[in-house]
Parts: sequence; C-alpha cells; structure tokens
Amino acid sequence: MAAPTSRIEEHPDLVEMRARYAQAASTPTARGLEALTMLTGLYLAISPWIVGFDGLARLTVNNLVCGVTLALLGLAFATAYERTYGMSWIPAAIGVWMIVSPWVVAGEVDTTRTIVNNVIVGALAILLSLALLAIGRGGRSAQAGGGRGRR
Repeated sequence: MAAPTSRIEEHPDLVEMRARYAQAASTPTARGLEALTMLTGLYLAISPWIVGFDGLARLTVNNLVCGVTLALLGLAFATAYERTYGMSWIPAAIGVWMIVSPWVVAGEVDTTRTIVNNVIVGALAILLSLALLAIGRGGRSAQAGGGRGRR
C-alpha cells in the first residue's frame, strides 16, 4: 500500500514562509515600495517620449520593454509578494542594465539627457529592489533572532 503523499504547497515551512512574506508585504512601507516600483517602470516605459530620444529607436524600444517589465513586476509584488519575493532581485538587474544600456544599445550617445534619464531611473530601480529584498529578509531576521533568544 502506498503511503499518502503531501503536496509541497502544504509543507509547514513553505506555509510559514508565505505567511511571513504576506505580513511583510502588508506594511505601508512595502506598499509604498511596490507602488514606486510600478511607477518607476511606467515612467521608464514612456521616458523616451518625455525626455526626447530623437534618433535613438533601439534605445526607445529598450526603455519601453524594460519599463513595462518593471511595471509588471511592481504590480506582481503588490498583488502577491509572498509568491513573487524571489523575483525581487530582477528590478536591480533592470536598473544595472538601464545604466549601461545607452552605450550598449545605442553606441555613440551624444545626448546628456538620455544618459542622465537612464542612470537616474536605473539607480532608483536598484534602490527599490534592495529595499524590497530587505523587507522580505526583515521578517526572517527578526524571527531567527527571536527564536535564539528564547532558548
């Protein structure tokens, strides 16, 4: 006779971890960071038309795609952080890419506004990503420290 198997979704450690991330995501700080991530992505997507990326079609498409991706990540963090916490590093990767993309994608970039725009948005994406990661790790650190003190 086969032993009953449990589903991974019912594992006590996974249930506890999701509950911890859900609690961390419900704080006003987390909500603000999620909203800022989404707004940063939306700005990044429309920035070529706001700043004026004249003659830089590839960089325009790059910013549009990266901006939509960042906005969707912000939306995912806001709706299901306990399930998307593992992707909190992706905005940092997008941020690093945004900082170097004017030179990698467009090659010779003569417009300061294009570079300044991408560097500022990239740095903001990195900072937001680090803050989101800190929020997720905050619950784990507090619990681990609290558990050691009760022995």
